[in-house]
Amino acid sequence: MTPPTPPEGPGKGTGFISSTLAAPVTTAEAALRPLSFSDFAGQAKTIERLQVMVGAAKKRGDPLNHILLSGPPGLGKTTLAFILGHELGRNVRVTSGPVVEKAGDLAGLLTNLEEGDLLFIDEIHRIPKTVEEYLYSAMEDFRIDIMIDQGPNARSVRLTLPRFTLVGATTRAGLLTAPLRSRFTLQTRLDYYDKDTLHVIVRRTCKLLNVAIDEGGVAEIASRARGTPRVANNLIYFVRDFAQERAGGAITRDTAAAGLELLEINAAGLDEMDKRMLRTMAENYRGGPVGMSTIAVAVGEEAENLEEVHEPFLIQEGYLQRTPQGRVLTEKGYAAVGLKPAGNGQATLL
Repeated sequence: MTPPTPPEGPGKGTGFISSTLAAPVTTAEAALRPLSFSDFAGQAKTIERLQVMVGAAKKRGDPLNHILLSGPPGLGKTTLAFILGHELGRNVRVTSGPVVEKAGDLAGLLTNLEEGDLLFIDEIHRIPKTVEEYLYSAMEDFRIDIMIDQGPNARSVRLTLPRFTLVGATTRAGLLTAPLRSRFTLQTRLDYYDKDTLHVIVRRTCKLLNVAIDEGGVAEIASRARGTPRVANNLIYFVRDFAQERAGGAITRDTAAAGLELLEINAAGLDEMDKRMLRTMAENYRGGPVGMSTIAVAVGEEAENLEEVHEPFLIQEGYLQRTPQGRVLTEKGYAAVGLKPAGNGQATLL
C-alpha cells in the first residue's frame, strides 16, 4: 500500500507546510502571530522551558524532543508550534485530531516529513484510539507498521520515518491516554494572561493593523478579553469597525466600551453565553449542584463547548465551583447576573 501523499502548499521552504489534512489558518491570523520567542508576550515558564529545549537541540544538531501543550483555547498553542519551527529553521505540518480518521491519514503525514520537521496536531485528544496506537512506535522508534488487505491476505508493511518532532496541543489534557502522554518529553500548560500582558498584546495588534488607539482603549479591551489573546484580537477587529462607523476611526476608552457593550460583553469580560449559564443555574437550579450536560440543554449549547470555552474562565474568576455532585454557583456568580441566593434556595434580585 502506498500511503496518501498530501500536496505541499505554497509555504514550502518558509518554515510552514500546508496539506489536505491541514487546519486552515487565515491570512489575518497568521499576520498577527509572533515568529520568535522574543516577540511572544506572557507564558514565561513555558517559554523558558522551550528555549532550553531548542537551544540544546540546536547545539547537538538533533531533532527536538516531543512536546505537549495544554490549556484553554486561544492562548497561543498553535503560535508556539510555529515559533518552534522558525527558531529551529524547520518546516511545520499542521493538522488536527478529528481530521486524522485512519492510519493511512497518519502515514501520509509522517512519511512526507523531512528530518527534524515538526508535526503539530491540534486537539490531539480527539485522535481515534485505533490511530493513536500507531503514534506510539512513530514517536519512540520512528517507524510505523501498516496492515495491508484483510483476512488471509493481510500482511504488515513497516515504514521507516525521518526523525521528527510531534507537538501536540489539547484543551482537555485529562482525556489523553497515559501511554500517549508518557511519550512527550515536555508537558507544559498555558494559563490565562494577566491584564498587563494583554495590554502589550493589544498594543502590538493595533500597531500591526494600523489602528489608532489610546491607553484607555487598550485598557478597556484588555479588561474584557477573558485573559485570552485570541479573544482580545477578535474584540479589536470589531471595535475597529465600530470606531470607523460611529466614532471617527480612533479607539478611545468610551468607544471601546460602547462597541463591546454592543457585543453584550460586560466590564468583567462575561459574554452573553456566560451570563445565560449563570442566570440559568441561579433561577432554574437554585445555584446547583447541576451537571454540565443539564446546563447545556437549558442554554441550548453543546456541553463540550461550555466545558472548553466558558467554564474554565468562570471557575478561575470565581463565578462557579466544580464539585463531585456538579457545578455550583458562587455568590459572585449570583451577583454577576444581578441576583443573590435566598434562604429557601431561590434567587432574588439584588
